[in-house]
Amino acid sequence: MSDLAGSLGRVPELPEVEALAQFLREHAVGAVVGRVDVAALSAVKTFDPPVTALSGRDVSGAARWGKFLGMDCSGLWLITHLSRGGWLRWIDEPSPTPPKPGGKSPLALRVHFFTPEGATPAFDLTEAGTKKRLSVYVVDDPKLVPGIARLGPDALELTEPEFAELLRGTAGRLKTVLVDQTLLAGIGNAYSDEILHTAKLSPFATAKTLPPEKVTALYEAMRTVLTDAVTRSVGQDAARLKGEKRSGMRVHARTGLPCPVCGDTIHEVSYTDRSFQYCPTCQTNGKPLADRRMSRLLK
Repeated sequence: MSDLAGSLGRVPELPEVEALAQFLREHAVGAVVGRVDVAALSAVKTFDPPVTALSGRDVSGAARWGKFLGMDCSGLWLITHLSRGGWLRWIDEPSPTPPKPGGKSPLALRVHFFTPEGATPAFDLTEAGTKKRLSVYVVDDPKLVPGIARLGPDALELTEPEFAELLRGTAGRLKTVLVDQTLLAGIGNAYSDEILHTAKLSPFATAKTLPPEKVTALYEAMRTVLTDAVTRSVGQDAARLKGEKRSGMRVHARTGLPCPVCGDTIHEVSYTDRSFQYCPTCQTNGKPLADRRMSRLLK
């Protein structure tokens, strides 16, 4: 059994989802889809064609769009967005008993397979926590998924001139721009922290006024951080995939620890349901950024 996402403590982003796509290419392609069990009806966002239409189809490929993961079943796509608490778990010997829909189990969907070797594995899509945001779509064209249709260019497919033009076209802060999936697909809270730290840029810097040399630094940091993370993630088993993301972080989720570059204490800016981390010495000329939550606590 392999837990391929979730339990990373963070939303799976481009590197982890790319690793999942590669895992499916290696383990599911060539198999035939058997029974599909839906345990959480709310997770299924499309109804025509139904999920049962996947049964009997050959798995011919797997792909990624931003943070969306898709499995090609002879022209019919099973697509999921794992959201904050999503998991993909490969099971070599799944239970033959269908799960009960609507229970308290984290299981959302189970897909059974028949492999050419005669094995009968499956994968589970599960979601931890009380906020159920994992979504599943069955479509004959991935662009029919609203979230995919709205995606900006993939962060690893953008050229530097295209990236510079993107930044010039928005007045947002760099942190906001990097995680906006309609502008740039695949980067989330964790890797945006790492990219900004590598580029030595403030999360609050304004995108459209960034000097050309800093645009270049940001672009190169984005490619380096994401490419390195993909290299570490692809081919890893479950436990190592989780550990690779954590071990590769220099500032994200490391509030109060020393910066591995300069030794300064890593700071945090908190919001209602999320936070981000940065190094004042490396990124903001030694000045702490405004943290509204901490300001309120100190009053």
